[in-house]
Amino acid sequence: MPFSLLSTSDVVLWSILFWICVASIGYAYIGYPALLWIVTRFQKRRAVPPSTEPTLTLLICAHNEAANIARKLLQCLELNYPKDKLQILVASDGSTDETEDIVRFFAPEGVELIVVPQQAGKTNAQNVAVRSARGEIIVFSDATTEYHPDALQYIAGSLADPNVGAVSGRYTYCDLSSSSVGEGSRAYAGYDNRIREMQSAVGSLTGCCGCIYAVRRNLYTPLEPGIISDLVEPMHVLLQGAKVKFEPRALAREDVGHNAGKEFSMRVRVVARALTGLASVRQLLAPWKHPWIALQLFSHKLLRYAVPLFLAGMLVSSWMLRESMAYGVLLALQLAFYGMAALAAAIPALQKKKLVSLPMYFCVMNAAALWGAVKFMRGQRYTVWKPQRETSHAG
Repeated sequence: MPFSLLSTSDVVLWSILFWICVASIGYAYIGYPALLWIVTRFQKRRAVPPSTEPTLTLLICAHNEAANIARKLLQCLELNYPKDKLQILVASDGSTDETEDIVRFFAPEGVELIVVPQQAGKTNAQNVAVRSARGEIIVFSDATTEYHPDALQYIAGSLADPNVGAVSGRYTYCDLSSSSVGEGSRAYAGYDNRIREMQSAVGSLTGCCGCIYAVRRNLYTPLEPGIISDLVEPMHVLLQGAKVKFEPRALAREDVGHNAGKEFSMRVRVVARALTGLASVRQLLAPWKHPWIALQLFSHKLLRYAVPLFLAGMLVSSWMLRESMAYGVLLALQLAFYGMAALAAAIPALQKKKLVSLPMYFCVMNAAALWGAVKFMRGQRYTVWKPQRETSHAG
């Protein structure tokens, strides 16, 4: 309907819808981080000293990781942590390649193998393997992740505080293959790590980075296979009265060598599993019981997953008001943004340029969030996994 045919009340309603959508997106990406920044200005920060006091179990879940597991285990054996206090445990989740044979080769070095014959997903493999963990602290890792040599000492140092029940490390991405999503992944990782750091400074995190996080063994809660563990396991720690902290010096690095299509599929699974997990601990969403935690979950999870709806609302409302010069310009800017994303998707050679790669990554993430929410509402649950990035830090 042309602007000139809209009634005054219609114009007001479309204008209100537009600015509600703008405000919601602005709060999700800028307002909430700004709120955290303001609050953390009044917090005293103290870096805790590293420690080698507690016994650790480094748990690596793997499915068909023959290409990566040897390199991972060699790197684990070189970590700066006392060998008599470190158990390295690999849980093979129904692997059908040479993963298990390669792990057995490292048995003389003390590496232990847990075989889960029927593939039932990463979370189920963790549940099974934790029963064989001897460490006071369990550190969860992936076969494709490389740790800083002192990462375990920094994790142990953060857990020296008896009030802390879980710790998340910091992740970064390298993109040796110059994949189409590398630039966006690196930018988002920096943003996400900063959010976690400020959340931790204020009080406690609500989720951890799946490739490097730790939980006290006596606080570990077995989860349903369809639940994403690095998001929900920390929430069960919170329900038990302990804190979840962020340790930026515990650094993990991963390769993001895959294309936009694989990134989209991975994000869909992550969002669907995250929503399943949030539904299982819905009591934390009650602001009258857990005000700070509920604010985090609403601002950094639920609202972020709803951004695609607000983007659509912006586009439709500005289209309806396009005969106004101001809204016409805003519509043109949106169309230009989506045009750059489409251009990057159509011409792979352009994907190395931030001007078009970041809009494409933004659109991939939000399209995946929308489709993942649809999958969740349809009752589809994901349990089995593929050997690629699939952790809640994408969310």
